[in-house]
Amino acid sequence: MRWDDFHRSDNVEDDRGGGGGYAGGGGFSLPGGGGLGIGTLIVLGLIGWAIGIDPSILIGGAEIINGGSHYHQQSRPVNRRTGTPTDQTGQFVAAMLGNTEDTWGEIFQASGQQYSAPRLRLYAGGEQGGCGFAQAAMGPFYCPNDRRIYLDTSFFRDMQVRFHGCSGKACEFAEAYVIAHEVGHHVQNLLGILPKASSAQRAAGSKAAANRIQVRVELQADCFAGVWANHSNQRWKSIEPGDVEAALQTASAIGDDRLQKQAQGYVVPDAFTHGTSEQRQRWFTTGLKEGKVSACDTFAAASL
Repeated sequence: MRWDDFHRSDNVEDDRGGGGGYAGGGGFSLPGGGGLGIGTLIVLGLIGWAIGIDPSILIGGAEIINGGSHYHQQSRPVNRRTGTPTDQTGQFVAAMLGNTEDTWGEIFQASGQQYSAPRLRLYAGGEQGGCGFAQAAMGPFYCPNDRRIYLDTSFFRDMQVRFHGCSGKACEFAEAYVIAHEVGHHVQNLLGILPKASSAQRAAGSKAAANRIQVRVELQADCFAGVWANHSNQRWKSIEPGDVEAALQTASAIGDDRLQKQAQGYVVPDAFTHGTSEQRQRWFTTGLKEGKVSACDTFAAASL
């Protein structure tokens, strides 16, 4: 992937050396009879690892059925660096975020709207944020409460080792897809899609129904990542041979069906929250080929 010409975003908050802003205690408190079991939390945490929106939404969706739980956390101030990091990984992340800012800025402007960029916080191990306490095991996620993307860059290593999603330099475009997916959630938030989806989940009446809505949210973010790739490549010729294949391989590696099969040996479609490997690949490809936001209406699609 060619990214040397991408402008580096100043909307990066680097807290990798700040200890995560967390000091002792805390976690999920599970009231007797009403909370989620620890096994459920572990499963939801693993699903959240597979590139998604704020993991608390997954847990919150389950709490609709289980009666809810509450969260206690203690935090301490940290010295967070804001701006473009100087290390290679930080430079790459800042370049990818900067390119999404340029790309979505043009897309929004073409439709008579103004794009407001998200901030991206790099952290190591754990981080207190607007959606609770983030941990590396959750994977990257977008928090609509503070309009931030949270990223422990160790996930990029996990993509290669745990998910076998890519290898070598081909990982760069796959990693860019990860960031673009989370930016896709921010675009959904700006367009009012996330609030509507959250309301629909609360009114769904069952965990399976809430999960089906979540799948449409995630597949649309995959499609938006494809729209970004289309426009970025048109302007900067950023995609090199093998890049798209690496992104599709990563999308396949983190499909719900594949992750469930690896984790428990069988597949439970009603528990899907991100879509199957085939669906994730197909919707990313749709965005990449069409290059239009209108092509990504997963909510109107009769079949995903």
